[in-house]
Amino acid sequence: MRIDNVHRSTARKGLLVAGLSSLFFLSACSNDDASGQQDGMPPAAVVVERAVAGDVSVRQDYAGRARGAREVEVRARIQGILEERLYEEGQMVQEGDPLFRIDRKPAEAALQRAQAQRQVAEADVRQAEREWNRISSLFQRNAVSERERDSAQSALELAQASLAVANAGVAQADLDLGYTSVTAPVSGVTSLEDFPEGSLISSGTLLTTIVQLDPIHVRFALPENDANIRRAAREGMRGTGEQEVAARLVLADGQEYQQDGQIDFTASTLDPRTGTVSARAVFGNPENVIVPGQFVRVRVELQSFENTIAIPEKAVTQGPNGPVVYVVDDESTARAREVELGPVSGGRQIILNGLNAGDRYIVSGLVNLRDGAEVEVTNTDDEGGSD
Repeated sequence: MRIDNVHRSTARKGLLVAGLSSLFFLSACSNDDASGQQDGMPPAAVVVERAVAGDVSVRQDYAGRARGAREVEVRARIQGILEERLYEEGQMVQEGDPLFRIDRKPAEAALQRAQAQRQVAEADVRQAEREWNRISSLFQRNAVSERERDSAQSALELAQASLAVANAGVAQADLDLGYTSVTAPVSGVTSLEDFPEGSLISSGTLLTTIVQLDPIHVRFALPENDANIRRAAREGMRGTGEQEVAARLVLADGQEYQQDGQIDFTASTLDPRTGTVSARAVFGNPENVIVPGQFVRVRVELQSFENTIAIPEKAVTQGPNGPVVYVVDDESTARAREVELGPVSGGRQIILNGLNAGDRYIVSGLVNLRDGAEVEVTNTDDEGGSD
């Protein structure tokens, strides 16, 4: 019995040693295989573009509302009966076109009365002159007193003053007669009439409103941070700037308006409720494409960069010390470049420093990419595009 137990114990120890040896052998083989797979990983497939330097503009859109350059109220200047409207409501009229006609008869009668009064005043002046000539001659011969001479002189001066008043009355009556024809003070689009024909109107009654469409004004709000626009606009208005602040107009359908414009006004105070500054841009509107009240966007050039590089935003990653762009060298190795970023323009990131013209930078395949890793460029320079 003891001999059998010894044999069994020895057999178990042999099996345990053989099992441990097999385990160590398999573990070593597994490590060797893993090491071989790690060293044999294929290079990462990437897409590159070549950096090209050029001029880049940074633009910003602001929501605005169009308004007529001028909105003029057309009012009656005399009292009378409105006889006729001479235009179609909503029609485009030119400066000087007749719009309304007011009854002329009262004004004509007033002019005739003023002319008659002037004739009376002229006769009084002539009579006073004759009297003055006679009295002054007698005074020189000591035939009349000084008091009579002074009275004759005063009568002449009063007659001359009355003639001046009569002349003013004729001029006013002539003006009133002209006011019976109401003309357009500016070119633009007319609104609805406020009084129909046959209405008795008074001086100052609003008859219609004319909105001038060319040029068109667009009012919008500038954020507080865009102080450079306000400064440039003010320098341009004072004539101290080299050029005015240009602006473009973006319509509701996303198309740019053909006419260029400029910012001609920025407020000097900040609205504390919105933190913005009111501004106005002026655009030519010869075809009346822009309608007052229309919502549009004003596109303004905030900054202009010369001979700079702009790359897709996705090509910039974050490194331990800041933004990084991966560049592929001649040995197909990815090299991390720390870059200084500028603003974004049209979906492309402006690079102020760290990237040179001609560098091949990676735009796709950046996941898990590390500095010094071998890469495989899957596109040519032509396929990668350029700025």
